[in-house]
Amino acid sequence: MSKLQPYTKYQPVQYDYVSQLPEGWQLLPNIAIFKERKEKGGLEMESLSVSAIKGIVKAADYEDRKDRTSDDKSEYLVVHKGDIPYNTMLMWAGAVGRSDYEGIVSPAYTVLQPKSKVEINTKYFHYMFRSQFYKDYSKRFSYGIVDSRLRLYYTYFKRMYSIVPPLETQNAIVAYLDRKTQKIQEFIAKKERLIELLEDRRKIETQKLITQGNKEDFELIPTGIKWFEKIPKHWELKKLKHFADHVQRGSSPDYVNDNGIPVVSQAVFSAGFIDETKFKFQKNQKIESFKGRLFCNDVLVASTGGGVLGKSFLFETDGDYIADGHVTLIRDSKKRFVPAFLNYILSINFKLIESYLGQGSTNQTELQREWFRNMLFPYPPIEEQKEIVNAIKKINNEIDRIISKAQTEIEKAKEYQESLITQIVTGQLKVPEKANANLEQNLELRMVAASNGVYHSKH
Repeated sequence: MSKLQPYTKYQPVQYDYVSQLPEGWQLLPNIAIFKERKEKGGLEMESLSVSAIKGIVKAADYEDRKDRTSDDKSEYLVVHKGDIPYNTMLMWAGAVGRSDYEGIVSPAYTVLQPKSKVEINTKYFHYMFRSQFYKDYSKRFSYGIVDSRLRLYYTYFKRMYSIVPPLETQNAIVAYLDRKTQKIQEFIAKKERLIELLEDRRKIETQKLITQGNKEDFELIPTGIKWFEKIPKHWELKKLKHFADHVQRGSSPDYVNDNGIPVVSQAVFSAGFIDETKFKFQKNQKIESFKGRLFCNDVLVASTGGGVLGKSFLFETDGDYIADGHVTLIRDSKKRFVPAFLNYILSINFKLIESYLGQGSTNQTELQREWFRNMLFPYPPIEEQKEIVNAIKKINNEIDRIISKAQTEIEKAKEYQESLITQIVTGQLKVPEKANANLEQNLELRMVAASNGVYHSKH
């Protein structure tokens, strides 16, 4: 970005999100640029979706390759290549983009098409509308009681203003940003793939340690259990109830708004950390009276509902806390197991306990206590459990360090992309002249082909 320079001449502009623009640029109301396309009747056309992350996508590709739109598409809106559909509920979150497809979208969207007497490259507006400054601007024109109910209908959108450079400049900006954003996205994709590989390595290494131990020369024997096919010969297979004398659900809280005892629910720990924003509070009573009272190093297991059932967490916090009735607590008064070791066994694949599920009284899928207590686990000697835990922690620390660095690089790349787009579409920086040269080679084609989203009036 340091290679880009400002324009040579600017003109003052009196508007709240921009104070000056390059000479020749305009600040126009959206009603002067776009009109709302209300065309219907595309019953056989492919359904499209607007993603805040990916822009306009085919619904079947984006939603697990299944078309989940309504069977009745009579009110669906037609989208032509080069149109800009946006989600009226989420325009302020970036759910907007230029379409490369012919298709239809639900009535929850607004479809923008350029007015016939304007010359614009809609890909330029794609970049501007998805920038943070324009998302914030859109939110101010969206109306609703809370964020989840905000709506930006065309009635309000048309009153907003957009920055409009000359068409040749728009084309140059699009050509430049297409190249730069592609490189940035490729960089981000590589870092995300690295994180995926590291998480896979974490699972593989943990699985190996909790089933085969930390010594390469251990003789392994078959167990007859699909989750732990082999374990070291000197290990045991033990039922949970034989090394944990406390395996039970938490309490049914009497909730108050605040100033009570924090209640740990499945939602508090299912993401892998204690999310204090999801705490609810039990009315103050003697903490000793609660069967769901938590102690440091309790192992917690989410015990109801799909998606989180079976997820575990090692509670390493001191203080007064209780778990609610949807959480199973595991501890042992005789300290016959290392809590972190058991937690690693459970957390490496929380679906491991699916065979121990049953139906509760409300037909909700639940973890049945007695089945769980009779579940078999690999059981090394205590000192070896400690050694394995330390080995896993060492691996995790190294993986976490690399992942943290990759995540920081991803965030910086996203920040760089956002800053680059904002400075270019607001005229703070001028794209290289070679962008114009490259574009002029096929400018005529771009001006004629509506599929590129470039509209050229013939008046």
